[in-house]
Amino acid sequence: MSKYDIIVLGSGPGGYVTAIRASQLGFKTAVVEKESLGGVCLNWGCIPTKALLKSAQVFEYLKHADDYGLKVSEFDKDFDAVVKRSRSVADGMSNGVKFLMKKNKIDVIEGFGTLKTGKKIDVNGTEYSADHIIVATGSRSRELPSLPQDGKKVIGYRQAMTLEKQPKKMIIVGSGAIGVEFAYFYNSMGTEVTIVEYLDKIVPVEDDDVSKQLERSFKKSGIKIMTSSEVTSVDTTGTGVKATVKTKKGEEVLEADIVLSAVGIKSNIENIGLEDVGIAVDRDKILVNDFYQTNIPGYYAIGDVTPGQALAHVASAEGILCVEKIAGQHVEALDYGNVPGCTYCSPEIASVGLTEAQAKAKGLDVKIGKFPFSASGKASASGAKDGFVKVIFDAKYGEWLGCHMIGAGVTDMIAEAVLGRKLETTGHEVLKAIHPHPTMSEAVMEAVAAAYDEVIHL
Repeated sequence: MSKYDIIVLGSGPGGYVTAIRASQLGFKTAVVEKESLGGVCLNWGCIPTKALLKSAQVFEYLKHADDYGLKVSEFDKDFDAVVKRSRSVADGMSNGVKFLMKKNKIDVIEGFGTLKTGKKIDVNGTEYSADHIIVATGSRSRELPSLPQDGKKVIGYRQAMTLEKQPKKMIIVGSGAIGVEFAYFYNSMGTEVTIVEYLDKIVPVEDDDVSKQLERSFKKSGIKIMTSSEVTSVDTTGTGVKATVKTKKGEEVLEADIVLSAVGIKSNIENIGLEDVGIAVDRDKILVNDFYQTNIPGYYAIGDVTPGQALAHVASAEGILCVEKIAGQHVEALDYGNVPGCTYCSPEIASVGLTEAQAKAKGLDVKIGKFPFSASGKASASGAKDGFVKVIFDAKYGEWLGCHMIGAGVTDMIAEAVLGRKLETTGHEVLKAIHPHPTMSEAVMEAVAAAYDEVIHL
């Protein structure tokens, strides 16, 4: 039986990052993977979707070339080539993880891993043991009873990335990050898109102002949006799909070629031996302490299978913290209130901290500043004036409570707010930190200035 210091079950952005950090700390490390190194994020999620979205953005530029003083007489899309480029990007990233495993002397064990008692793991009939076993098996597309996925007419995000033929009409159920990213992509490619959202606004976790702005931008692009609505059944017997949608006004039947179910995720915790080992689970999540130890000594869990936010960068941070704690380093528990969220539709969305509604619900006296990109020189020059930066400060102590952005490139800007909040930066300090001109990032400083009645360019 092969013996390791640490075995990681799953090689997504939680698993492979955990394995690399463990190896750096001197642990003999192995990672178990049943499919492709890099997991869903690299192969079917974060990375290839961004490749699709970039193709959509370039196609949008071509459609609006006249706006930039350019003449493009003939252009068209090749849907199959767009999908192939996305797959090529994913393959390149997965090969990059293979290189990192080899570079860090991490053994890759291919196959389906099942936890055993006594700190062992069975992979396709072969047992391996370790002092510490870390579960990082991630998640998959969640299925609703009223919306069973057949992989052809009713699909999840995985099939949405590799369709052989571009649909003329698509219904997207759910308007979280996955739903609105695919809505933007397919709409840009020329598909007639309808979003059906159960709650009363799209991107429901975001600040109300951000949600309203995205709805305006999407409707301007021709996307139909149905909020406070629910798909109660689908009929796939014909050539396409008929979806029955319950709305406030009654039932409506929508017809499309494909329905994409984007109603969230389901943790991959089945059949991996949790029950046999006695690891505690509650409502689809493995219960862990602040350092990702389960109730059974020697077994840990990180990423989407635990109660924290189901985000790639959260899984990576959890895994690093977990193995550093195992190594005896002094580590602090993650602050889940300072985790940035990013959505890569167009306009992009990025946020961290409390929304305005959440801050007021806590009874806090707040200062709120908002700066529209329509007043930004860089945004005007770039032809990307949709959106704004919104900041929320505690009026009494100057604490940066939240930051919410919607616009071009804001997913690259949110880190300023994350770092500022980590360092307990006040509004005054942000104001006095010189921001370069002309940049989109100036809008952060201008929004803070607006909160303190010092804004210059509004």
